[in-house]
Amino acid sequence: MQSVLVAIYISPAPGTLPTAVHTARVIAGRGIEGDRYAASCGTFSANSGQRNVTLIEEEALADFGREYGHALSAAESRRNLLTRGVRLNELVGRDFLVGSVPMRGLRLCEPCTHLARLTSAPVLPGLVHRGGLYAQILRDGELMPGDVINVDEKCSTNCDAVRAAE
Repeated sequence: MQSVLVAIYISPAPGTLPTAVHTARVIAGRGIEGDRYAASCGTFSANSGQRNVTLIEEEALADFGREYGHALSAAESRRNLLTRGVRLNELVGRDFLVGSVPMRGLRLCEPCTHLARLTSAPVLPGLVHRGGLYAQILRDGELMPGDVINVDEKCSTNCDAVRAAE
């Protein structure tokens, strides 16, 4: 199965439910244009550092729903990028491409009490170690659902070239 970007979500203000967009401009070192974190006004903006975007697996949300009997939509997960066919936990410390945009996996995006307060779902136990990935955007670009997620050697070469140009 090919790894793909299923959907893109942004929220212009803290506490508002993210909405899906058909395309998104991403800004290296900042985030998704129009999203609260790119504008430095997200709940955790003060300590977000290089964490420009969050990703979550469609499969993890489906497993959560089956195991806990509570559906959690991609928007409710409050992550920016919904993926299919890629194991995000394996991308910690690795470079990868989403479409033509190089990114670097930084660390797992574990559920927190803030997320628990915003949902009625049992996210604290249910999303531990499958709550997604924080990633750094390495080069400006455009994303759209259907973009292929590439984690092979071609990605490493492209991401190395981006780092050399920085």
